Amino acid sequence: MFKNPKLWAIIAILIAIVSVQLGATLSKNVFPLVGSEGTTALRQFFATVALLIVFQPWRGGPERKHWPVLALYGAILGIMNLVFYASIDRIPLGIAVALEFSGPLAVAIFGSRKWSDFIWVGCAVAGLLILLPWGESKGALDPLGVVYALIAGVLWGLYIIVGQKVGDRVHGGKAVALGMAFSTIFTVPIGVAFAGAALWSPTILLYGVGIGILASAIPYSLEMIALKAMPAKTFGLMMSLEPAVASLLGLVILHELLTPLQWLAIALVIVASAGSSLTAKRGSNDATA
Repeated sequence: MFKNPKLWAIIAILIAIVSVQLGATLSKNVFPLVGSEGTTALRQFFATVALLIVFQPWRGGPERKHWPVLALYGAILGIMNLVFYASIDRIPLGIAVALEFSGPLAVAIFGSRKWSDFIWVGCAVAGLLILLPWGESKGALDPLGVVYALIAGVLWGLYIIVGQKVGDRVHGGKAVALGMAFSTIFTVPIGVAFAGAALWSPTILLYGVGIGILASAIPYSLEMIALKAMPAKTFGLMMSLEPAVASLLGLVILHELLTPLQWLAIALVIVASAGSSLTAKRGSNDATA
């Protein structure tokens, strides 16, 4: 479509970022019907179906010895999405995404020894401290929602580390599809236990298709295309836009109003993420969630 593959890669990653956050905003509208657990189950199930169709991992699939690490990869992915959805059920989307970025930021910064990394650590810590619920101050957040978002961040960091090991053993698309399938094994029973028969409503299933495609299938596929045409450093820089996009969509679609301090905190996290990407070692790997 485009003569310049780098331009297509930039457009692809921007569409992916908007798509995953649109999926999250749609998810928040389903929470009152089947809970965050049921919504996660729907997302993982329909994303699995889409990714299995696209990448067909049964053709030239992984060796038997690689299945345990794929299962771990899927378990981390499933639990990460469960706790992230639990967080956005309690706190604004943009803030949850900013808090969750603590995980990949830690992985990126701990893997480097440059003095400039202390600047990005300072920005990230300042942003996170602002977002922590301090008493009954204006705009104070649900403490449990904050905890869930931070746990999701830890799991995102683990997902990146394990994902790099999986990527060394299994083709990227097949790894994502199989990892998503394993995540479904963990999330669907939990979703059914919490939501019950409500999950099988035609309307809810239709929502699930939309969430699975928007939040997982489209972003994963486009991010893989983008990674083939742009350096990992540029990819990481582009991904730093996620908290801003999440905050704007939360404002426009969900009417989630943030305080000026919360906007400042999100900006600090974005600066930390972008800065760590720009100063990262060449050849470092990125993984997405």
